[in-house]
Amino acid sequence: MIKVKRVYEPHATADGARFLVERLWPRGIAKLARRVDGWIKEAAPSTELRRWFNHDPQKWTEFKRRYVAELDARPDAWKPLLAKARRGRATLLYSARDVEHNNAVVLRDFLTRKLKTERKCQDL
Repeated sequence: MIKVKRVYEPHATADGARFLVERLWPRGIAKLARRVDGWIKEAAPSTELRRWFNHDPQKWTEFKRRYVAELDARPDAWKPLLAKARRGRATLLYSARDVEHNNAVVLRDFLTRKLKTERKCQDL
């Protein structure tokens, strides 16, 4: 199971392993103040894509398409997250205010599809 959560929200035991999936460390958060099991910068959207998107919901569909293309091109960035998700709960932490239109949502959906594909292949 993969969840998404704002990094500013308090840690919960149900979170499992917690991974920050942002290129930049969130403002106002001391690195030791939040329980973070890993900071996976490489799984975040490129700086160029992040700047282009600028959290504009009208660009959401195109952002998702471009971000998935980036993820497909960098499997080494997200495979550790997939491995953690196989073994138990994982929570992807993000800093955006928008809970629906952020990179962690896209990454969660991407990883969930990968897990489902793996399970289908195992069932064959």
